[in-house]
Amino acid sequence: MQLYFKGIARFRNFKLRNKLIIAFIIVVFIPVMIVGMFLTYELRKSAIDQAVVQSKGNIERVKKRIVEVLRTPVYILNTLQFDDRLKDLVNRSYETTYQVVKAYQEYRDFKYYLQYYNSEISNIRFYIDNPSMLNNWSFIPTSDGIKQSTWYQQAEKQRGLTHWFYIPDETKGNRWYLSLVKRIDFPDYKTYGILVITVNPAQLQWIIEQEPYLTMIVDENNRIVAANQNEIIGQNLSTLIQWSPSFNDVPLVKEGIVAGKRSQVIIDTLLPNTSLKHLKVVSVVSNSDILQGAKRLSIMGGIIVLIGMGIALVLTIWFSWLLTKRLSIVTRQMKHVTAGNLNTMVEVDGEDEIGQLSEQFNHMVCNLRRLIEETQRANEEKNRLATRQSEIKFKMLASQINPHFLFNTLEAIRMKAYLKGEKEIAYIVKVLGKLIRRSIEVEGKSIPLKDELENVKWYLEIQKFRYSDRLSYRLDVDSQAENILVPPMIIQPLVENAVIHGLENKGSGGEVIVKAEIYEQKELHISVVDNGVGIEETKLREIYGSLEDQTESQLNR
Repeated sequence: MQLYFKGIARFRNFKLRNKLIIAFIIVVFIPVMIVGMFLTYELRKSAIDQAVVQSKGNIERVKKRIVEVLRTPVYILNTLQFDDRLKDLVNRSYETTYQVVKAYQEYRDFKYYLQYYNSEISNIRFYIDNPSMLNNWSFIPTSDGIKQSTWYQQAEKQRGLTHWFYIPDETKGNRWYLSLVKRIDFPDYKTYGILVITVNPAQLQWIIEQEPYLTMIVDENNRIVAANQNEIIGQNLSTLIQWSPSFNDVPLVKEGIVAGKRSQVIIDTLLPNTSLKHLKVVSVVSNSDILQGAKRLSIMGGIIVLIGMGIALVLTIWFSWLLTKRLSIVTRQMKHVTAGNLNTMVEVDGEDEIGQLSEQFNHMVCNLRRLIEETQRANEEKNRLATRQSEIKFKMLASQINPHFLFNTLEAIRMKAYLKGEKEIAYIVKVLGKLIRRSIEVEGKSIPLKDELENVKWYLEIQKFRYSDRLSYRLDVDSQAENILVPPMIIQPLVENAVIHGLENKGSGGEVIVKAEIYEQKELHISVVDNGVGIEETKLREIYGSLEDQTESQLNR
């Protein structure tokens, strides 16, 4: 503490010029450095966050397009596993080659699917342990080599589960393809077969190659089946990324080392409801690519800050010299005045604070008089402002009184009618008050459907009082729909239209029905029905025509 006070005392003894330079360093240089480091960190974080958000959006786009391709083999699988003709074909015991060939010729479903969905799938194979069948590259009797393959054993053991494997296709030169694999059981024959539907890799590759960042599709064994870098196709994901992501963790965003570079890895699943394990889509964005623009901006900003601070330091030294020089002149001249020489005038060039100091010393009385006049004007302005504020407060209070006056008047009318036995009139006045209060208090936010229907009920009660037996109404509302939020005042205009235009000219028996129900798609449907005079056919066609014209004009924009 003693050292602190010594430092303060020593600083006070510094010349003003040195104090200005030290103040510049403390007030400008240090805060700029702190702000620069903070902005650099935020710029880096913002760049990474924006890249992750963009990658997530890219993944969602890739997912939608790939899912459209993968739904085709899933659909074919679901169809074939319940195909009785396929069951009979693969479980029949054939005595001659002719019988086998004829059976293959009669069963054309595989060829149909390959021709019709040639852009989504490239092959369909069915492996069955039936020695009487022939291998025509579509129906393949299982051999020891096939039974020993990993994918076959996994599909065989996990019956009922769908798998996505990256496996070789012996019918196409053992080239590797992403394939949908599932064991299909035939309980009637106590047999089973393995269905393999090969996905067209060209379609997947075309989708992946549209992405700016490294994007991959990975099967359930973490093998890369498609990527926009051809050299990594077929590799295991763990060879590319130093940590092995778990399927249970997706969707996942994590920072890791990919191909020796620190990168942001975004992982999500494809077709999550079709199998126990899932296909994954993986997007990798290296931090160096993300931060390349941020680093360039940071370096440029740092250079500009340093240049600006250097110029500011030079200008501070120059201005401090000018300031202290003129202050020295003022000090010497004021010493003469202090010594008793009242004829000495303090004269300093310039109209800044130092120049004004000399003028204020020479014209103190004039300045005091001017200060008093300014103070009086300020007080008068303050009084006028206070009066204006009082008027505004009074008007605001009056605007609040008007609705209360209206509601109090309606309540007085209702009580007067009630005391005189006019209960119907009292009830209608009460309903009218509620309707007016709700109309005044309505805001833009959504309200529960039951509150909106209560407002409709008040309106219909008033109209029923007006039309007597000519109008009846019914509110048919699903109890599950009462708490659904809807925009305010959305139903009453329809009901009002039905009463005015539909029932105005109807002599008797008018009815308005408001229905609110929830369909299977969990959609709220509200309808307003009346048995009024209806609308002319020509007028209805004109309305439909105008609506169609509006729809076409919006689509052409």
